[in-house]
This record gives sequence, structure tokens and C-alpha cells, in this order.
Amino acid sequence: MTSSSARELTIGSVLDVVSFEVEAGKVREFAGATHTADPVHTDAEAAAAAGFSNVLATPTHVVVAGHHRDQKQFVQALGLAIERVVVGSVEWHYARPLVAGDRLTGTRRIADDTTREGKRGGTMRLVTLETLWVDESGDTAVTQREVLIERGA
Repeated sequence: MTSSSARELTIGSVLDVVSFEVEAGKVREFAGATHTADPVHTDAEAAAAAGFSNVLATPTHVVVAGHHRDQKQFVQALGLAIERVVVGSVEWHYARPLVAGDRLTGTRRIADDTTREGKRGGTMRLVTLETLWVDESGDTAVTQREVLIERGA
């Protein structure tokens, strides 16, 4: 770890566990914010006609979990200097579509934590986090991977 205030974390360490329900109103907000025109995201009848049990969540919907996480705690736990951190990438792999009414629990773990030299000099720390989002049956619905980049001081 790069900070003496960070707890000792290793690859596989759990950073947090959060749960939330996929809400129809929030799905509509995401659809509007992302200019998604397909009515399966806003109209239950259109979703049913397309074979879904309720309105379909947009592809990036699990980012709503950020409202349920203690962001300050996980940054401190990783020993990151937040003023030097940018998000390098985020990707989602779906095992099944998410629909309003789904209740998801996400367990976020450290998948990788490396340091390397930057192209413009100085070091960069790359922390890869992976969240497995499981439904109430315990089946994985979505795997989310994000890479945080901390630029050197």
C-alpha cells in the first residue's frame, strides 16, 4: 500500500458490499439521461411485449450503487490520494438483463494493484476493482470491472 493509513489489503480483499433495488423510476431517469429511445426502458407494456418481466435497466444502471457506497472509506482503505485519481476504464459483463424489481447485492474486491512508470515520467498506480452483482437467488447478474489510476505526487 502507498499510505500508512491504509489497512493491509491484498488481491481478493473485499472493499465493500452494497445492495439496492432496480427501481422503475431510476431506470426512466437513466434512460432520459442517456437519450435512450427504446420504450422497453420506460414502458412496462413495451417491455412485456419484448419478453421482459418489467422495464429493462440501461446497460450502465449498476452505477447507481455509488449512492449506497461509502466512497471516502474505500479511497482511504486503498490509501489513494483522491486528488490524483482518475477513472481509467469501466466495463460491464451481463449474465442476464436487469429489470425493475431486481434486488442486487454487489461485492467489490481488489482484482489487481500495480505501479508502473508513466509515459510522461513519474509513477502511476493502477487499481483494478471487480464487483460481482448477484440477484436474490445468488446468481451473478453482472460483473463490473473498473480501473482507477493514481498519478504520482
